[in-house]
Amino acid sequence: MPFELAEVLERRAGENYELHGRYINPQVPRVLKTIGFDRIYRRAEGCYLFDDEGNRYLDMLAGFGVHGVGRNHPVVRKALHDVLDAELADMVQFDAPLLAGVFAERLLAKAPGLDRVFFCNSGSEAIEAALKFARCATGRPRILFLDHAYHGLTAGALSVNGAGEFRRGFGPLLPDTPIQLGDLDALRRELKKGDVAALLVEPIQGKGVHIPPSGFLAAAQEELRRYGALLICDEVQTGIGRTGKFFAFEHENVDPDIVTVAKALSGGFVPIGATLAKRAVFDAVFSSMDRVFVHASTFMGNAMAMTAGLATLAVIEDDHLVENAARVGRLLLESLQALVDRYELIAEVRGRGLMIGIEFGRPRSLKLRAGWSMLQAARHGLFAQLVVVPLFTRHRILTQVAGDHIDVVKLIPPLVIGEPEVKTFLDAFVDVMDDAHTGAGLLWDFGRTLVGQAVRR
Repeated sequence: MPFELAEVLERRAGENYELHGRYINPQVPRVLKTIGFDRIYRRAEGCYLFDDEGNRYLDMLAGFGVHGVGRNHPVVRKALHDVLDAELADMVQFDAPLLAGVFAERLLAKAPGLDRVFFCNSGSEAIEAALKFARCATGRPRILFLDHAYHGLTAGALSVNGAGEFRRGFGPLLPDTPIQLGDLDALRRELKKGDVAALLVEPIQGKGVHIPPSGFLAAAQEELRRYGALLICDEVQTGIGRTGKFFAFEHENVDPDIVTVAKALSGGFVPIGATLAKRAVFDAVFSSMDRVFVHASTFMGNAMAMTAGLATLAVIEDDHLVENAARVGRLLLESLQALVDRYELIAEVRGRGLMIGIEFGRPRSLKLRAGWSMLQAARHGLFAQLVVVPLFTRHRILTQVAGDHIDVVKLIPPLVIGEPEVKTFLDAFVDVMDDAHTGAGLLWDFGRTLVGQAVRR
């Protein structure tokens, strides 16, 4: 019997969580059912998801930033249909495919100062390439990274991952070294040892949404150049318009040697990553004909990924999504910052463009402090989860906690959102905050349930 996708989708509808629990990762359905996120989505459009009961959800997560141009954008979908219909000779391996060259040309036009591109399949792969390229170009072994950084979960990327919860159980890792965000003295101390190849930074840290102190990246690059080391900017989440500029490093006075991108570059369809670098870096890696494939990937430059990337760049330009991220992001950020004085549980709101973190902190009043202390004693960062859950279950808005043991809710919606979506989110967030500040109600009841489960575990 020939394969028919529609038949599979219809016949197996509703088995999602059972199949994942049996054959993939059983902790995923367990977690989603515990927090009430176990929905079955049937379709998606723009910045909205629709479940099997026809309910609509506002997506303020964008697949961890993948759906920058919105879900199922018609321009990207048409381009992918077109490339399939073209029946190209794809992944020949011993050729130079046209679409990869065109896409590299257009991507580098957005990145003055960078000259070459290596294409791969994900952000982690792009980081792996950056680590290898930096070591090869400098002849040095060690990479510096920032505490609380997140750069992926493959073995090399994990060695520069500042989140201990991801590193545990997977050592030994590469001998890379963390420093504190903003600590120039620590940077100088490490550089003086003479074995540092590069400093790897996220222009805005995704874990916690931390922005470097003003001037830090520029000063860091001066120190790196003084000691012959490179600056690598990880733009896997912050790039492709997310922060109101095409690359987030454009907010800083820096000229990175290597830049990694992925996520939104895919248009939300085909996995793709890219490592952009200066010519000297590539010349050191691919230094002769016998080193032509010294770093490669079977699927690099495949026609589907290149087409998705080209279509995505076109949508970003034609729909003015970088400008929209700056304008709508400013509205959302300023509206949320205006709530800080109104709600004592909100400690700070920070971000750039459509990458925003809402941090919660210990309340002043005795009425709220008891509940806060209960949650913190059970598990640091639990309050942020209490905010995410009613936003979803009560208001059908999908958000995320910005990291393990962190009381920060992160907003990274599709870049296509507008003022109506901002109002929808603000109204829902105010409702949840009003509930939280009563010191009772469903939010705190759910918190006690989670505390009980944490204690039993």
